[in-house]
Amino acid sequence: MKLSQFGFDLPEESIALYPHSFKREFTDENGKKCSFNVIRRDESRLMVLHRISGEIEMYKKNAKGKPEKGQFLDFRNILDYFDEGDTFVFNDTKVFPARLYGMKEKTDAKIEVFLLRELNAEQRLWDVLVEPARKIRIGNKLFFDDSGSMVAEVIDNTTSRGRTLRFLYDCPHDEFKRELFALGEAPLPRYVVDARTEILHEDMKKNPKKYQNMKDENGNPIPSPSPEDFAHATAEDMEYFQCIYAKNEGAVTAPATGLHFSRELMKRMEIKGINCAYITLHCGLGNFNDIEVEDLTKHKMDSEQMFVNKQACDIVNKTKQEGHHVCAIGTSVVKATETAVGTDGLLKESEGWTNKFIFPPYDFGLADTMVANFYHPKSTLLMETAAFGGYDNVMKCYQLAVENGYKFGCFGDSLLIVND
Repeated sequence: MKLSQFGFDLPEESIALYPHSFKREFTDENGKKCSFNVIRRDESRLMVLHRISGEIEMYKKNAKGKPEKGQFLDFRNILDYFDEGDTFVFNDTKVFPARLYGMKEKTDAKIEVFLLRELNAEQRLWDVLVEPARKIRIGNKLFFDDSGSMVAEVIDNTTSRGRTLRFLYDCPHDEFKRELFALGEAPLPRYVVDARTEILHEDMKKNPKKYQNMKDENGNPIPSPSPEDFAHATAEDMEYFQCIYAKNEGAVTAPATGLHFSRELMKRMEIKGINCAYITLHCGLGNFNDIEVEDLTKHKMDSEQMFVNKQACDIVNKTKQEGHHVCAIGTSVVKATETAVGTDGLLKESEGWTNKFIFPPYDFGLADTMVANFYHPKSTLLMETAAFGGYDNVMKCYQLAVENGYKFGCFGDSLLIVND
């Protein structure tokens, strides 16, 4: 297939910049009306595609089994499509605070460093991306805190934006990582940071007084943002951009579909008798890279580290052998399990790297159902979803999603694809 076949018009307002929430209002002791947002991971919208019949469901049904137009399915309804003995396969990778901001030596120029992976723990070597790349050369020293204790030296160029850094921090490795991560922010996708920044700048123009004499939660003065400032990720973002079952640290972006699962939903799964199996694939930034070729067979994916253990294999294979459904929670799970599935259709233990690029047509070997977020035009994540659900079916779902106000992106709504 061709890259252009996955293009569509996506309005800016359709991109979710925060997790699903609703506003709760109350009156304080002084009679003043106040409000705050309540995050509800599992109340985002859910669309359902029956990939064999082509039927698409968007609405909840009444007592007579008729769709109630305007009453959209939410993510909690996912359990209505599964029974006791079915298995959900989750990616339990854990996101670390990979985005750092600092200054270049001598010039004090502001720089951004995005940690990708640790290359050598003993030598404190990290593979990173840098901005602005043209100003950061081999031999430069970069400073990340006011005391000047967290310093890194650029020792190699790997790509146009890629660098290898050696952190000059003399302490035990665990302490070094703790201090390094304390300086980092949640690695929200660039499109989220840029859109939030644009909103911040517009608000600064419209409401300048709001940004004067600012104070923190303890009443201490804090600097007002300047027009050059950008919207930093918050401590809450680190929580929002993490699956509740995340365990194995190593991802620089979240397996987004898993963000919809709440503790309450997981408990309901347990009560219903739905099994959980966990694999690990450390999600990288390759899924966000622009595809530069029209012929998809010529596109090369970045490699991502993955682990499939015996426990996951036992649970998944038992489910398949007993004729129950195996549901892949997100595109990262599909990628990992399709890498590790054998010719007999059973999951095999695996430890290594995968650069599998799945696009239509593709013959899937393991999961018979999957759920994925709605993604951006021409993204590899959309292509993988289309391979699973059928190109025409999935693109029709995307058209309906745009027309009906569904949200897209890592905090967006979801598409469940079932095998009937």
